[in-house]
Amino acid sequence: MNWRKVKLGELCTIEKGNIGITKAIPGQYPLVVLGEERKSHNEYQFDDEAVVIPLVSSTGHGHRSMKRIFYQSGKFAVGSILCAVIPKDKTVLSAEFLYRYLDFNKERELVSRMRGMANVSLSIKEIASIEIPLPSLEEQKQIVEQFQKVETGCKRITTELDHQLEIVRQLRQAFLRDAMQGKLVAQNAADEPAAVLLQKIKAEKERLIAEKKLKRDKPLPAINPDEAPFEIPDSWVWCRLGEICEDTEAGKSPNCKNEPVKEKEWGVLKTTAVQRLRFEENENKVLPKGFVVDLKLKVRNGDILITRAGPKKRVGIACHVERIEKNLILSDKTIRVIVIKNSFDSKFLAVALNSDLSQKFLEKKMVGMADSQVNVSQGNIKLTPITLSPLAEQKRIVAKLETLLAFCDELEASIRQSKARAESLLQVALKEALQA
Repeated sequence: MNWRKVKLGELCTIEKGNIGITKAIPGQYPLVVLGEERKSHNEYQFDDEAVVIPLVSSTGHGHRSMKRIFYQSGKFAVGSILCAVIPKDKTVLSAEFLYRYLDFNKERELVSRMRGMANVSLSIKEIASIEIPLPSLEEQKQIVEQFQKVETGCKRITTELDHQLEIVRQLRQAFLRDAMQGKLVAQNAADEPAAVLLQKIKAEKERLIAEKKLKRDKPLPAINPDEAPFEIPDSWVWCRLGEICEDTEAGKSPNCKNEPVKEKEWGVLKTTAVQRLRFEENENKVLPKGFVVDLKLKVRNGDILITRAGPKKRVGIACHVERIEKNLILSDKTIRVIVIKNSFDSKFLAVALNSDLSQKFLEKKMVGMADSQVNVSQGNIKLTPITLSPLAEQKRIVAKLETLLAFCDELEASIRQSKARAESLLQVALKEALQA
C-alpha cells in the first residue's frame, strides 16, 4: 500500500473543551468526559464528527496513562480537560478512521507524548505533531467497515461470556449459601453441638476478661426473627460475630505513593488486597520514609480481614490470610477479626462473612455517598449474624468448599481466556487493516 504520512495539525483543527465538568448543567447535548459514559450539558460546543482526546493522565501520581479516547458526532460538548480533533476536509480524512487509528496506537502516539512530573499532561501541540498514514477515503471507509463487522461479532461473544461469568458468580454464592444453611455436607450426630462450642467460646472470653487480657464489651442483642431468614440444623446455633471473636481492630492509612513495596520495605494494605475468600498481598502501597511501624498492626498468617470502607461493592467482603511474605500493616479501611484460638475454623468464619446473610446485613449498615464511598463501623461488623456449626462440621464444610470453589475458579479462568481471545480479534483485525 502506498499511503503517505501526514501530520494531524495539517489535517485537523484541534480545540480544547470549554466545559468545566463539575459545573456542567444537565441538558440535551452529550458531554464527553474522561469516563466511558457521557454526561450531558444544556449547550453544545461542536456540531461535527470528532476524535476526543484526554489532555491529562488517567491515573495521575506522575504516571503517563490514558484509559480511552472517544469518537463523537453531532452536537456535543467537551470537558475542559479534553480536546476535540476534527478533520478539516471530510473528503480527505474520516473522523472514525482517525479514531480507530489513534485508539489502536494510543500508547505509541498519545501516551508517549505526555509530559510532566506530578501533573502529567498532553499538549495540543504534541497532538498536532502526530503523523498518521493516510489511505484514500474509500480505503478508510473499507477499513472502518471491516473493523465494525469484527467488533459486532466480538460484542455478541463478549456479551455471552459476561453472562457466563455472572452464572459462575451466582454459583459461588449458592455454594456459600448452602454452606451457611447446613446443606453442603451431611451432619454427624457424633459431632459436639455448636451450642456447646459457643458456651466454650464465651467461657474463654470470660477467662480473658478476668485476667484483664480483654475488655468486656456491651452485651450484644439477641438475633431477631428478621435476621434469621432460614432454618438451620438442630446441631447449629445463631450468634453474632462479636460473640465468637475477641475483638476487631483497624490499622492506619498514612499518605503513601501508589507504589508497591519492595524487598524489606514496609507497606500498607489497599482495600483491593481483600478479595472474596482470597488475599492479594501484592495489593499494597509502600509506607513513607520515617513512618514508625506499629508491629501490632502487622498482617500475619491466619488473619481474618474484612473491608470497612470504600466503594460499596468492595465493603464488607472478607478473606483468610493463608500465607503472607511481605511486611504489611492494616489500613484504616481494613478490619482484622481477632479470634479466640482453637475455638473455630478461621476459614469457616471467612466463608460466613461472605455469605448472603452477612453481606445483606452489612449492606443495611453502610453509610456514605451512595455507591462511590461508604463505610460500616466496627460496632456494626460485630453485630453481623453468623450461623455457627459444630467444629468438626466446619472443617468438612471448608474442605468441600475449597474443592467446589476451585472448580469455579477454573471455569472463570477459562471464560476470561475466551473473552481475552475474542477481544484480541479486534486488535488483530485493525492491525491487519492498518498495515501500510
